[in-house]
Amino acid sequence: MRDVSLAPALTPPLTGGLADSIFDTAEHNPALPLLARRADPCATEWTKVTAREVRDEVVSLAKGLIAAGVSPGHRVALMARTRYEWTVLGHALWAVGAEVVPIHPASSRDQVEWILRDAGCVAVVVEDEQGAMTVGTVCTRLPRLRHVWQLDGGALHELSEQGETVPYTTVESLRRIVLPDSTAAVVYTSGTSGRPLGCALSHRGLAYPCDTLLAGWAHTAAPPGEQPSVLAFLPFSHVYGIMIMLTCVRGRVLMAHEPELTEAALASALTTFRPTYLYGVPSMFEKLYKIFLRSAELAGRGALFERAARTARDFATAEERRRLGTGPGPALDLRLQHALYERTVYRKLRAVLGGRAVRGTSGGSSLSRELSLFYEGIGVYVHDGYGLTESSGGITMQPLGREKSGTVGRPLPGTEIQVAGDGEILVRGPSVFQGYVGDEAATRAALWSGWLATGDIGQVDSEGYLTITGRKKDIIVTSGGKSVAPAPLEQRLRLHPLVHQAVVIGDDRPCVGALITLDPEFLAHWRAALALQGNAPGRESREENALREEIARAVASANSAVSRAESIRVYRVLQEPFAADNGLLTPSMKLRRDAIVRHYAAEIEAMYQARPRGRRGAPESPDWDEPDDVFR
Repeated sequence: MRDVSLAPALTPPLTGGLADSIFDTAEHNPALPLLARRADPCATEWTKVTAREVRDEVVSLAKGLIAAGVSPGHRVALMARTRYEWTVLGHALWAVGAEVVPIHPASSRDQVEWILRDAGCVAVVVEDEQGAMTVGTVCTRLPRLRHVWQLDGGALHELSEQGETVPYTTVESLRRIVLPDSTAAVVYTSGTSGRPLGCALSHRGLAYPCDTLLAGWAHTAAPPGEQPSVLAFLPFSHVYGIMIMLTCVRGRVLMAHEPELTEAALASALTTFRPTYLYGVPSMFEKLYKIFLRSAELAGRGALFERAARTARDFATAEERRRLGTGPGPALDLRLQHALYERTVYRKLRAVLGGRAVRGTSGGSSLSRELSLFYEGIGVYVHDGYGLTESSGGITMQPLGREKSGTVGRPLPGTEIQVAGDGEILVRGPSVFQGYVGDEAATRAALWSGWLATGDIGQVDSEGYLTITGRKKDIIVTSGGKSVAPAPLEQRLRLHPLVHQAVVIGDDRPCVGALITLDPEFLAHWRAALALQGNAPGRESREENALREEIARAVASANSAVSRAESIRVYRVLQEPFAADNGLLTPSMKLRRDAIVRHYAAEIEAMYQARPRGRRGAPESPDWDEPDDVFR
């Protein structure tokens, strides 16, 4: 078993609750812009809200909550997208000692009922009429639920009015008795299989990774002399989003909210707000890369972009070797090429991201080394982060000046990790959760003498860098006994511009297979470009053959990184993407593998049965040596 830890904690022990940071900032730097908002999604101007103004809104809502009967220890669900009101209301709940229970607004009625009942919520804040109707269909079966407040129905204004007679000293008294080890939030796991579990996270646990990152890395989040800024858009219903929000508020980072996750909405928010630091999930950074490529090809500069992207990766690789002490850095010719593309390509790509971003973080699943190197090469170093709900977010970080793409870095100061004999990652530290609400058996299974069994598989290199290879429960065992981690293969498949999603399968099968969906925007662009290369007769057949060849290249590229026994030998391209509304993705965009396998059981069976037979005269058994594609 490998045990890895870094220096002791960088931050002093927490003495109060999460709401204190807003009050402290308002007292010492009241005019500092803390949040930014705009009147409507189409507006190009963002209005900055000062720390004093945010504090006053928090106090006003806290008084309303007290008047409504919300007391310390009560649980209140927030069922809304990532918006300004979520941040203010969350801190108001923490100010009165209540516990926040985030719920994704797209959750099904059954999921909403389960979480509200399991957590014992006394109130729920919904975003709109649809959310109110969802809760309304189940509230008769929830005897503890006393309030349903609707944001778009003026609920916060009504709460503020209701609390006008509550003295400010009452809020202060409740805020000051909140202890660091009190539960701040009950955040439910994604529920990729079975019921989601409610993770009880303390004020100390949630604050610890945020404060540690701020203490060691905050100065890298913006150019010198500028206030760092972040555009928050990932759901606050998951710990990653909450961690970003708390890091911004506690670190005095200007934060804007973008509730829409569409390509157009994010593009508008990025170019108008212009954040200095980016964060997201791998699919977002993959999508951005494909947008860059598609835009270049539409402008007739696809070959130029490909050369510039290759130079960016080569330059970043040479820089990485230099900082790790294994190479001299970029050679003169590479520096000259990079400088040329900086003037002609890279700065234009950064402009799409707002033009001010200097660094970024990807989390939720593994980011490919190739993409990390690409972004570093164009001037925005994006590193892969690691954390989970049960650890209150962050566990590892790239050490400054020793960053290594393709890994998730090293443990945060004060946090320890071990890799067990079976490859499972164990974590110990101040951010580890208090347990699963109402499920002692699950808590005992996850916590071993203070160590959290993450369920993730990984390895630590000689310098203490951790690499995540997949989820323990996702490991595929073929009928020949070969164990295969699907995540690396899926990651490499998604690098191809045409591939949108990929699920690798093969349990109890003679070989590894894959279900693939195509990126609709890039597919349309690809077909349009192909149509220009020939006459109409035979176009459909030509397109199908060309598409088969492209996907075959994607599979071959993925297979090049693994052994023959681990490589994909059969695959099927599906017409329908995996999505949350068809039950095949979680609200946090993670694959529901069991559900996907059940949903496509017939297609999977046909895929394996469709293998061509061996050569004439050979035994009547499938030949698994070459990949076989099946288009649906």
